[in-house]
Amino acid sequence: MSRIGKKPVSVPQGVKVELDGAHLKVSSSAAALSVDLRPEVKVEYDQKAAQIKVARRGETRLHRALHGTTRALIANMIHGVTQGFKKDLQIYGTGYNVKLQGNNFMVSVGFARPISLPLPEGIKVDIKTPATRGNDVPAEFSVVGADKCRVGQFAAAVRSLRPPEPYLGKGIRYANEHVKHKAGKAFASGT
Repeated sequence: MSRIGKKPVSVPQGVKVELDGAHLKVSSSAAALSVDLRPEVKVEYDQKAAQIKVARRGETRLHRALHGTTRALIANMIHGVTQGFKKDLQIYGTGYNVKLQGNNFMVSVGFARPISLPLPEGIKVDIKTPATRGNDVPAEFSVVGADKCRVGQFAAAVRSLRPPEPYLGKGIRYANEHVKHKAGKAFASGT
């Protein structure tokens, strides 16, 4: 039995759960998320105990895999509507900057023009430091939202615009990411 799948998910006060067949909706005053459940798992909501329990309908490899995955998705939904998810990113490089223009996130990372990314629904960007100062002080911003998948996907899309290069470390990276630096070419003086 899946160790993660058999743990019940507790529903905190102020979170509304609606289970309609194979459709689960979790909502609070801050956000609302929904998921279509796979037929390989059975989800039950105990309103008195304020818990959601996930059980699998068979013992195949797919049933066992979806048991823990479904429980983790439901737990992430409840965490998302109560506290939300956040990914912190940094940009290193002289002249690099970020800004918000309406519903677009503008990123200038050394290309001829700034790159414009439309913000997905339910995603917000909080800019702490809009521009870099030299190669030492990075521009810092956070991607915030209730859906863990969307937050991670948008953060990865922003990072992929200019991943950190290994020589000077210039580019976009996660705040806790360690960039392994390489030594540059060594020039020998000719005689």
